[in-house]
Amino acid sequence: MILYHGSNVEVRSPKIIKAKRLLDFGTGFYLTSDYEQAKKWAIRTTARREEGVPTITIYNIDENKFDELNVLNFNRADKEWLRYVSVNRTDKSARDNYDIVIGPVANDQAIRTVNNYLKGYFTEDIAIQLLLPQKLKDQYVLKTEKALSFLKFDEVKQV
Repeated sequence: MILYHGSNVEVRSPKIIKAKRLLDFGTGFYLTSDYEQAKKWAIRTTARREEGVPTITIYNIDENKFDELNVLNFNRADKEWLRYVSVNRTDKSARDNYDIVIGPVANDQAIRTVNNYLKGYFTEDIAIQLLLPQKLKDQYVLKTEKALSFLKFDEVKQV
């Protein structure tokens, strides 16, 4: 399977670095199977950091290796996904024992819904109803060195 990482620099040897921001699935190395999503991440990261060039690093990973890992897979933005994202977006010390977490990206519209849920403006059921019709892209977050060891660098593209 091909996965993409969007950033302001090429990343030939990924590392798990504690994020300064609260992200959907917590600390880890974020990838997507959608090239356009990676492109958005690259452009956004370059603008936020005000340096570098929007860059997509392309990797291969053998999905059969997932059998050797502790994987949490959210097929859609459901109640479990909402709860998991809510914990990670509100608690810097949130920890779990997963090697990889896979699921929908909370895009700008989804983030507004999640934030309104966290503020108590929406119930869990209403938040899910608002999230379900959205065509959210996927994200793969490699959270351990073991998971990273299965990721193989392929090439780099500047966008």
